[in-house]
Amino acid sequence: MLTLIKNAEVYEPQYLGRMDVLLAGGKIVYIQNDIDLDNSSIDVKIIDASGKILVPGFIDAHVHLIGGGGEGGFRTRTPEMNLTDATMAGITTVVGVLGTDGTTRRIESLLAKAHALDEEGITAYIHSGSYQIPVKTLMGKIEEDLIFIEKIIGVGEIAISDHRSSEPTLDELAKIAAAARNGSLITGKAGLLEIHVGDSERRLELLFEIAEKTDIPIHHFHPTHINRNRDLFEEGIRYAEIGGYVDLTTSTTPQFLEEGEVKCSSGLRQMLESGVPIIQITFSSDGQASLPCFNQDGEFAGLQVGNVSSLFHEVRDAVMDEGVPLETAIQVITANPARILKLKNKGKIGVEMDADLVLLKKDTLAIDTVIARGKVMVERGVPIIKGTFEK
Repeated sequence: MLTLIKNAEVYEPQYLGRMDVLLAGGKIVYIQNDIDLDNSSIDVKIIDASGKILVPGFIDAHVHLIGGGGEGGFRTRTPEMNLTDATMAGITTVVGVLGTDGTTRRIESLLAKAHALDEEGITAYIHSGSYQIPVKTLMGKIEEDLIFIEKIIGVGEIAISDHRSSEPTLDELAKIAAAARNGSLITGKAGLLEIHVGDSERRLELLFEIAEKTDIPIHHFHPTHINRNRDLFEEGIRYAEIGGYVDLTTSTTPQFLEEGEVKCSSGLRQMLESGVPIIQITFSSDGQASLPCFNQDGEFAGLQVGNVSSLFHEVRDAVMDEGVPLETAIQVITANPARILKLKNKGKIGVEMDADLVLLKKDTLAIDTVIARGKVMVERGVPIIKGTFEK
């Protein structure tokens, strides 16, 4: 069946104007001012998008698909993400990571979850490894994971500047990056290192050293949680000035914000005002991660759970509250992660691109309809397709 979206105001992310968009076989096949299929003998689903904005499906590049946490004992291991957690948030592509716990949660389970989400209707990839080094891989070597496992597109999240990390040295982190780069050269994948940055005063010191002392291109690193505190945020701006990518985490708590975390929507505006090119900035949710609190002695004091719904909420706030143009703000969860992760058919609205699309209400920017690989997943704010075990 064909799907025809009529009268949408299209942002590809750049504004294209009011257009009709035809979908077939999970792809975008035509974008024109007017597409008339009234005389067609083929079954066509028509979506009237009058008064709505059409944007690319959102890419969340940092999600704990099988849960995370455990800093407060086994009972604090967070739950898995469900399909509708993603689709109701407009997310059509996810990248799964393990995080703190690479022992009771393993790469095999993460890979299986990614395949399950694919079968349920969205696109899922994963990174190999966890906070700790040596990196625990599936095939025995980082290069082999990237070369032989299609869904593995990078490594991480590797933790630096954090009391839960393995305290990697410059040489150790550089060797991991080199292995990922070698795997990427053979496969055409991004070979990205997802870098968890904690709240230590060392901040991005290791990444600055690698950029200065090695031949590894800076684009192989994707440091996240850059908005964790004001000092790290300012250092993130300096890192971007030398060509690095910076990722802001949208999941937060009132306590984190009170303690100095930079709200993503405000952080985006501030980075742009500081001269950071929009193409170097991404948002990710850290969905299903634990958001732990520790006291001054480093002892666990409680946690909340990251939510993928925060991803677009912060983009919306950037537009509605911070005055960032929609065509600029939407890039941090569409075109930018697609380019950085080398997901060639994602992140833009164009002919032959994957039919991953979100319709927003023009007045409120609320999510109305979500389409993943040409299939309507959410319609008028209601999930049409649910995960296998969702009620």
